[in-house]
Amino acid sequence: MNRERFPGLAQDGWARLDAPGGSQPVDAAIEAMGVFMQSGAMANEGGKFKASDQVDTLMHEARAAIGQLLGGDPRGVVFGQSMTTLTLAFSAAVGRTLAEGDEIVCTRLDHDANVAPWLIAAARAGATVRFAEPERDSLELPVSAIEAVVNENTRWVAVTGASNAVGTVPDLEAIAAAVHAAGARVYVDAVHAVPHRRIDAAALGLDAVGCSAYKWFGPHLSMLWARPELLEELRPDKLRPSPDVVPLRWETGTPSFEGVAGAVAAARYVLEAGYDAIREYESGLMARMVDGLGSIPSVTLYGAARDRTPTAMFNIEGRRPDEVAEALAADKVAVWHGNYYAYELERFLGLEPGGAVRAGLVHYNDEEDVDRLLTGLEQL
Repeated sequence: MNRERFPGLAQDGWARLDAPGGSQPVDAAIEAMGVFMQSGAMANEGGKFKASDQVDTLMHEARAAIGQLLGGDPRGVVFGQSMTTLTLAFSAAVGRTLAEGDEIVCTRLDHDANVAPWLIAAARAGATVRFAEPERDSLELPVSAIEAVVNENTRWVAVTGASNAVGTVPDLEAIAAAVHAAGARVYVDAVHAVPHRRIDAAALGLDAVGCSAYKWFGPHLSMLWARPELLEELRPDKLRPSPDVVPLRWETGTPSFEGVAGAVAAARYVLEAGYDAIREYESGLMARMVDGLGSIPSVTLYGAARDRTPTAMFNIEGRRPDEVAEALAADKVAVWHGNYYAYELERFLGLEPGGAVRAGLVHYNDEEDVDRLLTGLEQL
């Protein structure tokens, strides 16, 4: 599906099953970055000359495009270096509103970028962090797991839109409803979700969402969306002369405008490709991979959520994860090993410090990629 749109796949004959750690950029994003950098518009915002006007126009278009991608008001779109950086800034601002006795809920299913920032903010405020745990066998995260730890002291719940390790997709709409019923707010790490699932913040009832363009075929740039009134309410760290209006007061320093141009092109590509088509294609590849892994007796596959992205985490009996990854790399099959920052989940499963192997598919992968993985594992 659209494999020809990704120039990096044609370079060296690798089966790229490493997309959960960073996807290949689509041709439109590559072109958009080059066009911007050659346009003479390398200026800053707010000036009275043509190049600055072009940047202002770009940022207006970019907020609209990301707002459309995430289903949120464009006035709530903030650009930054990484989802980790943005979440650290957001959680720090939230932390200033917390007091002793307040609680934040995180989950054992999340990337540490949606855990550690909240631990830091809570520690500074004297607040408490409680953890929701997934079901041990399926690694699903039902709304009941959130409800079990939310109470009248809960102020925020930080939850994944999709696990970057095992692909579990929680029911965000139900979780958001339960969180709001308790009088709290919800922050979603959608980094792994956006390449595979439509995140409609308004329809799901989300308060804030973080994601990264390089996970959905764009450049290394990230964005935070939050309800504009929430961005108004919270006070982030900022330089004194920098704008104090929303969303600009949340953007520290000069953004990568060429990166923004690439992210706009990538967002438009994903929307044009269509999430229904992406999901249908990926589901077929995932079934092929899971069936193949299940047919190899020495493979232990972790997680069996009913709704999950095409992401598989596994180990081979008698082989270290790094040893498996190295052997596959010798056959030009790229996978990740370790914990990929899913630190709480790996500890929950007793896999630290070695972790596990992860193979992740996106819609530019094909059956040959899957078969090369399975063949390499069978040889091990």
